[in-house]
Amino acid sequence: MTAVATACGYMREGEWHRVAAWTWRRSREGGCGKEIPQITDGRIEYRTHPFWEQKYCPIHERDGTPRCCSCERMESRDAKYVTLDDGRKLCLECLNFSIMDTTECQPLYLDIQEFYEGLNMKVEQPIPLLLVERQALNEAMEGEKNGTHHLPETRGLCLSEEQIIRTVLKRPIMGPGNRLIDLKTGPHRLVRRCEVTAILILYGLPSDMERSKLILVLYFLAFFTGYRSLNPEVEEGICQVLGHMWLDSEIISGASTSIASSSSSSPTGSAKKGPQTVTERKLGDFFKHQIESDSSPAYGDGFRAANRAVDQHGLRRTLDHMRLTGAFPH
Repeated sequence: MTAVATACGYMREGEWHRVAAWTWRRSREGGCGKEIPQITDGRIEYRTHPFWEQKYCPIHERDGTPRCCSCERMESRDAKYVTLDDGRKLCLECLNFSIMDTTECQPLYLDIQEFYEGLNMKVEQPIPLLLVERQALNEAMEGEKNGTHHLPETRGLCLSEEQIIRTVLKRPIMGPGNRLIDLKTGPHRLVRRCEVTAILILYGLPSDMERSKLILVLYFLAFFTGYRSLNPEVEEGICQVLGHMWLDSEIISGASTSIASSSSSSPTGSAKKGPQTVTERKLGDFFKHQIESDSSPAYGDGFRAANRAVDQHGLRRTLDHMRLTGAFPH
């Protein structure tokens, strides 16, 4: 049996599976094309991703091999990644589903509003949704006193202050060396009409499902503004549960045209244009796996606690209990 170390992804420390007990014959890996080095007794040491089950040489964890900023798989010698303006890398599969400017994201935002209305969680005041570069997101974070952001690498932010934000107006084009160039941005003045002045999302996020999950989380925070303060485990946990619910609904509705067409009457339905590709469904499963396997106290433990509460008491009773007590029902 041949050891194959193909493109793989990056996860938090401790989440990789190390396998070094096989006596496979030496082989060239699919990433760099070099032979996988032997250690002792003819054994081969490599890393493998717990979801994608792709393998690679341990050296690629520290030699600067690019990883896709969405699916986290490593760049292989046969498939060069695209470089965004801010240095992030996108694999070609994720690039196919990426949204690059603010206008493109608005229909998806309307889907999120419909999702919440179906849960009797309508936000009356429209909240601007803006796609921004990483630099603009970082600057907004510095200027925000009470901004709430998510994920180890911040990809979204709820703002409550009046600011001028540079938003992405026009998607970039492909330039030399697989680099996206000519990204057009412009200033957008935020006016305070309610507790939340805007929701910022990092541009270039691939997959309807990941963007939907992120917008869902931030929209939830906008809805809960002004209610009892929630600790991180409760706040992040219920957001992860809602994101997981959304991913489920997207995968199910995208897999069947009949389900998608009839889901408009369902709280979790969304206006999908058509069935999803195999790649989209696989990415959706990956994002669900990220939520389910997260080991952090706020996101991982919070998700599992929130999920138990929703399973036992239902979403509506869980949310009502959170508003009254700031905690999950037992």
